[in-house]
Amino acid sequence: MNAIILVIFSLFFFCLGIFFYANYLEVILGIDPKEKTPAYTRYDGVDFVPAKHWLILFGHHFSSIAGAAPIIGPVIAVTIWGWGPSILWIVLGAVFIGGLHDFSALSISVKKEGNSIGDIAKDVVSYKAKIVFSLFILLTLILIVSVFAYLCAKTFIVDPCIIPPSLGLIPVAILCGILLYRFNRSYVTVTLFGLSCVFMLIVGGSFFHFSVKVSINTWIAILLIYAFFASITPVHILLQPRDYLSSFLLFFGIAVGYLGLIISHPSLHVPFLAESKESPIWPFLFVTIACGAVSGFHGLIASGTTSKQLSNQMHAKRIGYGAMIFESALSVLALLCVCAGFKEFSLLKETFHNKGPIVVFSEGFGILTAPLLKGYGSEIAVVILNAFILTTLDTATRISRYIFSELTGIKSRIFSTSAVILLAGALSFGGRWRLIWPVFGASNQLIATFTLLIITCWLVFRSKPTKLFLCISIFMLITTTYSLFLQIKDYLICKQLVLFVISVLLLIMTIFMIFEIGLAFKRFYKKSSRV
Repeated sequence: MNAIILVIFSLFFFCLGIFFYANYLEVILGIDPKEKTPAYTRYDGVDFVPAKHWLILFGHHFSSIAGAAPIIGPVIAVTIWGWGPSILWIVLGAVFIGGLHDFSALSISVKKEGNSIGDIAKDVVSYKAKIVFSLFILLTLILIVSVFAYLCAKTFIVDPCIIPPSLGLIPVAILCGILLYRFNRSYVTVTLFGLSCVFMLIVGGSFFHFSVKVSINTWIAILLIYAFFASITPVHILLQPRDYLSSFLLFFGIAVGYLGLIISHPSLHVPFLAESKESPIWPFLFVTIACGAVSGFHGLIASGTTSKQLSNQMHAKRIGYGAMIFESALSVLALLCVCAGFKEFSLLKETFHNKGPIVVFSEGFGILTAPLLKGYGSEIAVVILNAFILTTLDTATRISRYIFSELTGIKSRIFSTSAVILLAGALSFGGRWRLIWPVFGASNQLIATFTLLIITCWLVFRSKPTKLFLCISIFMLITTTYSLFLQIKDYLICKQLVLFVISVLLLIMTIFMIFEIGLAFKRFYKKSSRV
């Protein structure tokens, strides 16, 4: 099959979602452009700050949710199950589930004074549910911080040319933030200035030779120190402009990638359906491809940082739903780079097993964009990926600080961030995160599941239509719980004690959350029957 047919298929459903489905969701969620957002009502100059323009906040949100995961997941899935099931879940999952999840999490957080989904659980479910769910979220976020600090440090050692654009973007972002908010410069002028600096950093990096030997642990320490300061610095000075500028790298990569596809219009060299006896399509496909289809991490970003910067509720659909669709487009591109870039399925699988998913994507991207970027496509792909690993790192640290403060009641930004950094560092150094990484996929999708259930409770209590949200929640709950159960079974057989214990704990927390949410529904319907 020609790759262009899949591009048209994806585009059709993306348009359907943006112009029809998202409008329907907007009505259900009660979006009110006249209602003031928490960015104004709770303005503090640090976390609650209205974005200068909705495009700036879109860039921050998109950069934060679009790390390496929307590329890695589809690459893994294609090598196991083929391109057919993978693209169906990426496109239909994003349009009908992922977009709903992100848009709803952002909208409800805005209506609940910018509180996180974990904190909202206290009001719509129970205080115990808030504690358990928040612990669930915090542990997942600490794992994310540790993993991305390690991966970013490793790329600095493997390819020193990406150090200047990766680290040089930090002072450029601070300068852009000051120009935007302190000196009130036009966001167009500041954007052009920032992008010019980014371009010079990328070009300069190609001539850069880092001769000083720096160990991976040293780079991890440097990155965690950066994440610490990024978490406590006012959001509009560093985090927001940095993510906004980084988003243009990904926009460029997506545009060039699709243009390369149009020019070369290649055929797919991967089977529609590849048999895998060890990993059945259901439920493991839906856990393997998370970002790009639906991801609990997105809801944490939406209710963690984005909701505190939204200047008008009318922008929630563009940012929440729109960014999910853009990320899905990135996952489709990753899938097509792999399926069309490699001439043989056996070669793809061999490269994947020997070099990993990031190298597989970068090589495929380099082949498809060769008419435009010549021999630099693969290197540009790595630079783009690394920029987004950093955005995920600093945003995840900031949200972890929010959750830690909500759980402990400690308001000190420095203390809360220090606790998160120390815990993440304990997992990063020596690559200890590998011990628990296999359960991340299930835990991430469980966060998405309970976010959807909490949103459903919120809608029920306000007598809003809930059938759509409830059906999607039940599908996600059954899928993720079953995948977790199968993992527990495998870990027990293989005698992987650490993973077995963690998975059992996740299952217990899942059962507890189901019980608490069930009680919340029961209380509501009892109250309704009395009225």
